[in-house]
Amino acid sequence: MITLDNGNLTVKIDEQGAQLKSIFCPETQIEYMWQADPKFWGRTSPVLFPIVGRLKDNKYTYRNEPFEMGQHGFARDSQFDVLEHKDTYAVFQLKSSRKTLSVYPFYFELKVTYELTDDNELTVNFVVSNDSESEMLYSVGAHPGFNVPLAAGDTFETTTVSVEPNQKFQQIPLVGPFNDAKHPKTLNFEQPLTLDHELFDQDALILDLENQPVQFKIQGAHSEHGINVNVANAPYTGIWSPYPTQSPFVCIEPWWGIADSVDSNQRLENKMAINKLAPEASAEHGYSISLF
Repeated sequence: MITLDNGNLTVKIDEQGAQLKSIFCPETQIEYMWQADPKFWGRTSPVLFPIVGRLKDNKYTYRNEPFEMGQHGFARDSQFDVLEHKDTYAVFQLKSSRKTLSVYPFYFELKVTYELTDDNELTVNFVVSNDSESEMLYSVGAHPGFNVPLAAGDTFETTTVSVEPNQKFQQIPLVGPFNDAKHPKTLNFEQPLTLDHELFDQDALILDLENQPVQFKIQGAHSEHGINVNVANAPYTGIWSPYPTQSPFVCIEPWWGIADSVDSNQRLENKMAINKLAPEASAEHGYSISLF
């Protein structure tokens, strides 16, 4: 377990999956991150790569060759190397291997950087590099879960998620685990959304952000403390809590990719929102979490 500490926040990251495990404030004694109770959800903040969401039948083809891959890809279950570690900074690396090439036919490097950039802010950065001789296709995403409520006096149902800019967003509905982008809905964030477990009866609420900068805020009605998730350039963000279990957490998930569409032909080249990376090129994606 790797620890970062700036005197105000203590952050812990597991080399297994480069998974963020804890953001703790010693002064307030608040643990902001969900603590992976397997009764509800046994993860805290998995890294999603090289796909986001689920593939139809957990299968895809690339250049007419068949492959199989489980939901959200393999990074979340892979052992990362620690390239750098300082008091407020750590870099984790995952590279292609014989095992990854059997399910994903690209040579790659994925670096995940966690940095305490301010007293109350953690920046998370993904750098994807293509070490193949041909164009690489990939998705990447984050899945941090946050404790709800954060403080005594609040409940799940007295906690809100608000979004800046305060506007209506296009929502991409899910049919089972697959996206139905051809039949969009509307999510009105002109006012804060009060959490209710029934909101998630069709799985995640997926916002089409159109790559604009967006801030998500989680705060209880009776607490001065909360969480901001700042997303600079992601095309989508999911808001999720398990259903029908009454789970005491909510995830804010910036995505550079999305689950297969309901009418997917399972060809990776045609996958909705797939990212394309030239040989020897790199791409950077990231978000930040600020606590108050």
